[in-house]
Amino acid sequence: MDRQHVPPLTSLERISNQVIWKGCGYSDDDLARPVIGIANAFSDMVPGHTNLRQLAQQVKNGIYRAGGVPAEFGVIACCDGLAGGHDGNNYVLPSRDNIADSIEIIAGAHRLDGLVLLGSCDKIVPGMLMAAARLDLPCIFAAGGSMLSGPACCGQEKTDTTTVSEALGRMQVGELEEGDVRWISQVSAPTCGSCQFMGTANSMCCLAEAMGMSLPGSALIPAVYNERLRSAFASGEQIVRMVREGLTARRILTRQAIENGIMLMMAVGGSSNTVIHTCALAHELGIPAGEIIACFDRYSEQIPLLAKVNPATHQDDAVDLYLAGGVPEVMRRMTAHLHLDQITVTGKTLGENLKEAPPPQVPGGKLIRTMDDPHSVLGGLAILRGNLAPNTGVSKPAAIRPEVRRFTGKAICFDSEDACMEALEARRVQPGSVVVIRYEGPKGGPGMKELYKPMKTLYGQGLAASTALITDGRFSGTNSGCFVGHISPEAAAGGPIALVEDGDEITIDVMEKTLTLHVGEEELARRRANWVYRPKPVSGYLKRYAAMVTSADEGGVLLSPEERKDERSADI
Repeated sequence: MDRQHVPPLTSLERISNQVIWKGCGYSDDDLARPVIGIANAFSDMVPGHTNLRQLAQQVKNGIYRAGGVPAEFGVIACCDGLAGGHDGNNYVLPSRDNIADSIEIIAGAHRLDGLVLLGSCDKIVPGMLMAAARLDLPCIFAAGGSMLSGPACCGQEKTDTTTVSEALGRMQVGELEEGDVRWISQVSAPTCGSCQFMGTANSMCCLAEAMGMSLPGSALIPAVYNERLRSAFASGEQIVRMVREGLTARRILTRQAIENGIMLMMAVGGSSNTVIHTCALAHELGIPAGEIIACFDRYSEQIPLLAKVNPATHQDDAVDLYLAGGVPEVMRRMTAHLHLDQITVTGKTLGENLKEAPPPQVPGGKLIRTMDDPHSVLGGLAILRGNLAPNTGVSKPAAIRPEVRRFTGKAICFDSEDACMEALEARRVQPGSVVVIRYEGPKGGPGMKELYKPMKTLYGQGLAASTALITDGRFSGTNSGCFVGHISPEAAAGGPIALVEDGDEITIDVMEKTLTLHVGEEELARRRANWVYRPKPVSGYLKRYAAMVTSADEGGVLLSPEERKDERSADI
């Protein structure tokens, strides 16, 4: 939305408008001050969001302290973990665009002066950032904070919200009893907060901070720390200053700011989902997705893995990274590569913020390395291409053991996650297999499932180092093992992944960033001639979503037929 083209209210319109506000309990004095919307994604069903009511009150207190007036409204929040199984998870990625739409609608319809975006988890954070980019209002993102890890168990120093999925796999091979699994389920999520690892939730919060949309050092403050309350209060104060200074989202969310965020994702081993979400954010800013993919590809060769966090290791989690200095400390190690002159929500540049950031609470030398002594010379994420992924696929070298970063195996194909899970439970996947899960992309799902359960089950069954998994669906940032997701074109769009047959040889080479199906072109042409796609029967929002969604390499954004025509014309 172009704020310059929103006509100002006339005096009579303003009087009429204020009557409605007064019906909500506001006064004339309130309405003479900046009215700040608080987009609150509180939910009783999402552990990363159950503390947001308390944080919203702190934000309100900060807004009042700075001379503004808060106006809170609700935003939906789906949890990838809770939505798992059957078709529930299909709604999670589509919820991102619904969130962006709803925030845009409220802020535009009610003519809010600024926004505090209050959330933590996977699709909620990118949806909020997309709305900020559309509206170009003063906006600040305030995270809810990360969860503390559970106790040591089963050879792991810490447990997390996905440890139980690994434990189920171990139970299937006789390593654990049912009682062990039940005990793990009781202790592995001991507090509220976003999941403990560098999954999509914590990755997106870190990305927001690196781009300048959050207060410095705020992304990884644990949900149960008092510092989280103080940060929420400070965010409320700062948004009022931003309104008075005219510091809007698009002044912060520049191409260079996005590049800063991408570089941080390489340094911390961010979730593979940050690729699709960054492309979607760029779309709102008018930046082609292909340019963002190229940035991920380029920086994967320039920025090594500086911070090794779960799932790259079970020793350190998001809280450990916070104590070691968090996002500011990681970025201080890579200042030579960053765009330090980018403005942030503080009104200062990134470089100024990094100079003023406090020192780590604990020594971070082992967790956060330097550029000349990284954990791995490979960046945390990798963009793969090949005859099986002509447009792209995404992998996470940070979470792949060095010995399986090059893997060749025989395909075993499944046309859904459910079919794959049945095969895993029946122990039909053997060492040397490349598990292929397809028709789970944005259009085919529809909704692009997050397929962390098959990978966790393979890990639990002891197959993480002897199998691989590729899909046109998504992965959680918690997954480890050899995997490639986001394969584009997806199977539903006729991508080569639809043509793979059981027994085909596939090579995944994360080092060379290639994904190869060892089948001749003539044979693939024969298979394509016989290929038929039958969409899944869906209704409601998912039916509309399937008709409008673009591929993963384009950000999975929603475009009308007219917009698709315009984009094709622009390409020509």
